[in-house]
Amino acid sequence: MATLEKVAEVNAKVGEGPMWDPDTQQLLWTDIHTGRLFSYDPASNTHQTIHQGDNVGGFVLNKQGGLLLFIWDGVVLWKSDDDWVRVHGETHDGDRLRFNDVIAAPDGRAFGGVYYPDKPGKLFRFDPDGTVEVAEEGVGISNGMGFSSDLKTMYYTDSTVRTIYAYDYDRATGRMSNRRKFAALADTEGVPDGMTVDADGFVWTAVWFGHCVIRFDPDGKEERRIQTPAYQTSSVMFGGKDLNDLYITTAGILLDPSSMDPQNFDREGYVNGYRGGALFRITLDIQGREEFKADFAWPKEQ
Repeated sequence: MATLEKVAEVNAKVGEGPMWDPDTQQLLWTDIHTGRLFSYDPASNTHQTIHQGDNVGGFVLNKQGGLLLFIWDGVVLWKSDDDWVRVHGETHDGDRLRFNDVIAAPDGRAFGGVYYPDKPGKLFRFDPDGTVEVAEEGVGISNGMGFSSDLKTMYYTDSTVRTIYAYDYDRATGRMSNRRKFAALADTEGVPDGMTVDADGFVWTAVWFGHCVIRFDPDGKEERRIQTPAYQTSSVMFGGKDLNDLYITTAGILLDPSSMDPQNFDREGYVNGYRGGALFRITLDIQGREEFKADFAWPKEQ
């Protein structure tokens, strides 16, 4: 029977955005609220901090080298804290780009979701040619995204309404259309957060305030769930040489569950229990797939 194990304790306030790098065979992830990026090497069972500074809401691998980091004041191409270049500034048409979750599309584009405490959030699309467009708006907390096996459907999570939506996706233009509900969680189940899609086209979502991850079939029906020790289970990603290791990030920040009204949480038990902060892994008989890479060019002098 598969066993969940803790593989790295980094005491992350908001551990998020896990990404498997098939070139280095390492798992990368961020702690959004402390401005750290980490790498975990399963071969040596060691982890290290590879960035300390700007708050990274999410990141994707980049075909032309390095990572595309979506920080709290814009977008940068990054190879190290000593080797990076800005792609976009901290605002777009007056909106501050405080990113929360991101994804690279199959066509080399990238999507980045932002949220605001005093107004609805937005999802932005960034094209390699410098074009930036609002892909979706009027959302609460922009969160996990993924693509169906045939790449014709894009999944997008609005955590505030506990719903994962499905859209038709046009690879030629990068546009999303025909929004419909894919899956939703009840008020008592927690909040859908980061996600990934496996090789069979099933959607995995981490459940914040739910201490679990859930696997939905392509029709949006729950197929299984895996319990975790962390109330604030934040995101998931497949990795390993066979892509059958499921990595799970968690968050230790103290957030009041009453902000989203999960009726099944005992306030005292939540505060005193384990909220999260570590990276976990479980080996499954299910295979993931490699995430897509952005395709942004570095300046020639780089």
